[in-house]
Amino acid sequence: MSSPSRIFGLVEDRRHEQLLYRYLLCAGMRRDEIVIDISPSAYGAAEQWVRVNFPRFTRECRRRNARASTAMFVFLDADTRTVQERLDILDISLREDGQLPFDSDRDRIVRLIPKRNVETWILFLAGRGSAEPPIDEIVDYKRTKDPDEWSDLIPVAAQVFFAWTKPSGALPANTIDSLRRGIMEIRRVLPAER
Repeated sequence: MSSPSRIFGLVEDRRHEQLLYRYLLCAGMRRDEIVIDISPSAYGAAEQWVRVNFPRFTRECRRRNARASTAMFVFLDADTRTVQERLDILDISLREDGQLPFDSDRDRIVRLIPKRNVETWILFLAGRGSAEPPIDEIVDYKRTKDPDEWSDLIPVAAQVFFAWTKPSGALPANTIDSLRRGIMEIRRVLPAER
């Protein structure tokens, strides 16, 4: 599978955007190859905005991928739902739009669903996975740090995320489930030669 010449991103808020953007730069994408759309509210309605816009972005990714290698990342927090519930919601949005269902063999779409939220992933990736008490997917870490502290953690988190998404990347035994699933999604879509 060839390396994409364009990556679309559909994300809930700035932290999703920052982590995805830095990850894609680590993966060798150029700035002009990355187009990330962020929910204008970046608050409670952000999940709804991503869900409502997912079919439009999927249609564009599929259309463009027919002529030029294209991939899409959708970044949506699970919050208090399960990862599978969020994936089902995205599938329903495609069906309601009259599109073919998501096909992991055909679609170059990476569905990243952090449980509980992206801050959980950032803490784990930035080396807090071995902290006591351990990082889990139940605690809401969103307000445990000020915005500058989160911004400082994201570059390290993105580098570790990239290292772990390589086919040879070894994951720690205690990797939280939603992160492990996200890594497998990326390995499915991005080429092995990275």
